[in-house]
Amino acid sequence: MPRKPRFVIPGIPLHIVQRGHNRSAVFFEDEDYLAYLGWLKQAASRYRCHVHAYVLMTNHIHILATPEDNEGVTRMMQYVGRYYVPYINQKYGRSGSLWEGRYKASLVQEEAYLLRCMRSIESNPVRAGKVASPLDYRWSSHHRNANGIGMRDDFLSPHIIYQDLDADRGLRQAAYLALFDSEESAEVLRQINACWQTGAPLGDARFKSEVESILGQKVGYSRRGRPVNIRKSSGPT
Repeated sequence: MPRKPRFVIPGIPLHIVQRGHNRSAVFFEDEDYLAYLGWLKQAASRYRCHVHAYVLMTNHIHILATPEDNEGVTRMMQYVGRYYVPYINQKYGRSGSLWEGRYKASLVQEEAYLLRCMRSIESNPVRAGKVASPLDYRWSSHHRNANGIGMRDDFLSPHIIYQDLDADRGLRQAAYLALFDSEESAEVLRQINACWQTGAPLGDARFKSEVESILGQKVGYSRRGRPVNIRKSSGPT
């Protein structure tokens, strides 16, 4: 069975997802999460990938990052795996594969979907029933993006769409935190999941057409949904 393609365009964010083999755990204690983040920080810097958001769940990870070149994300993920997999195998006396094959990824339309994707990623622990609020979960970028705290997340790069929430840093963080007052719509969550699973770009028809023009090939489509500007949404989404 052929592998689903992964499309990369320098300067356009990618939603990256990688799951544990057979959905098994890949993190077992705090030291493991810290080790992964340490290697992610090194890899992001080395391969010029700007990480905007992440969450480390027990058996999978989500990362939103913008690469500066075509190979940056692949090299970043390979770097992390090259260190993290042997670390886990040696520490817990296991062998073999840790991850369920290659990571999956989808390009993200910035103006319509970037903030929605960030909210989806950082709300993952809430949807999984682990915590009542994203602020209650330690292993995500939410504390840095919403409160400006978390020294281990000093490698995060604020995206221009996030920065445009407000020129003042404190007000920007408050505006971002307010996005989590309402839940994302089931349709948008379905669209986000369908895109990273299939490799289809997350965006409207215009964005997908632009991606195809840049890449010079068809990129596939998930079922379309009408994007909503999250910054202008005043009620439940």
